[in-house]
Amino acid sequence: MTDIEFGGLLFGVCLVLIALRMPVAIAMFAVGGFGFSVLAGWPALLGLLNTGPFGRTSGYTLSVLPLFLLMGQFATRAGLGRSLFDSARAWMGHRRGGLAISTVFGCAAFGSICGSSFATAATMASVAMPEMRRSGYSGALATGSLAAGGTLGILIPPSVILVIYAIITEQSVGKLFFAALVPGVIATLGYSVAVSVYVRLNPASAPVVPAAPFRERVRSLRLVVPVAAIFLMVIGGIYLGVFTPTEGAAIGAAATLLLASMSGRMNWAGFVSSLLETAQVTAAIFLILIGAEVYNGFLALTRIPIELANAFADSGLAPMSILIGILLVYLILGCVMDSLAMILLTVPVFFPLVTGLEFGLTEEEIAIWFGILTLIVVEVGLITPPIGLNVYVINSLADDVPLGESFRGVFPFLLSDFVRVAIILAVPATCLWLPGLL
Repeated sequence: MTDIEFGGLLFGVCLVLIALRMPVAIAMFAVGGFGFSVLAGWPALLGLLNTGPFGRTSGYTLSVLPLFLLMGQFATRAGLGRSLFDSARAWMGHRRGGLAISTVFGCAAFGSICGSSFATAATMASVAMPEMRRSGYSGALATGSLAAGGTLGILIPPSVILVIYAIITEQSVGKLFFAALVPGVIATLGYSVAVSVYVRLNPASAPVVPAAPFRERVRSLRLVVPVAAIFLMVIGGIYLGVFTPTEGAAIGAAATLLLASMSGRMNWAGFVSSLLETAQVTAAIFLILIGAEVYNGFLALTRIPIELANAFADSGLAPMSILIGILLVYLILGCVMDSLAMILLTVPVFFPLVTGLEFGLTEEEIAIWFGILTLIVVEVGLITPPIGLNVYVINSLADDVPLGESFRGVFPFLLSDFVRVAIILAVPATCLWLPGLL
């Protein structure tokens, strides 16, 4: 068996282990460690373990992760998700499908200070689901809009997945954040259009609710304006070069804590709990990064990325065809794998291949473009049958809605996602324009 065949075999083994719900870190560490020891010997593996984990986790760039996670924890503890949804409902809830559209906008706004898809989906579900069900919204529309809206948490900056991608590919975190802004706006508007079309075809799924008084609409903005100010301060500061992404994350976390304290919803117990939750999630991510470091060392020994790139270069296929094929692979993997696992497992294989293709763009532009496309397809995987993790999370919070109905509810949003991917594929400037201004 050649090294490439051996690498392909263990790549499949790793996928199977992850699909069987073995912790991602353990699966990548075990498979990578075994493969590395077979190809290079135990002394070489011990040498890798002596330097690799420290080198992977000690970089300054990684300090942005716990800070953005802490920012999301403070936002969740402060109940900002409810405030954002209530404001969107006050302004749009009286329109047909307005509560579902309010859910989408609430998810987008909460995602701008959270960075996690599951946290966004779960937080917004706790406030939006009862309201939609009480107003007579169908289970499909209620759960579908929440599952799809929750995916905006990993697209709209700050995004934990984008930070990981930036570290793996050695790209600018700030440029990737700005690259995701326009696709995030397109996603939010696309989901809103999907809701509007859905309720026109199924009027019974979304009864009209009474309009909120104008005074209540204005009053609902009292916490939305500070949230918007925090987002603009963090993103604007990074854009203007006033501070780095890590410094921006620290300022955002401090500002969110201040807002939570001023709202009266943050106590000492909540503060301590936020710190502990952040530490646990950060430790889990770092453990995955260590597993990925060992696995990527094994992957480099097999020469799979280099040989794959050479094979596609000699295949005669158009670069766009190759890129679409890679995105289809991501879509399939997204049905059975966690988004972070997909990024860590596959980007080291596909990234050298994609950046070696000719698209009329610079290597940095291709890296940014591919990163946003990958993030979007990973996001689509979170709501794609049969194992759309966001759909399962939301459905578990709606006891009276069958799982099949929830998956039917995300279908209009999937169509919107496919249109968005096609737009970004055809017009790379949608995600390259803002980074180009930096």
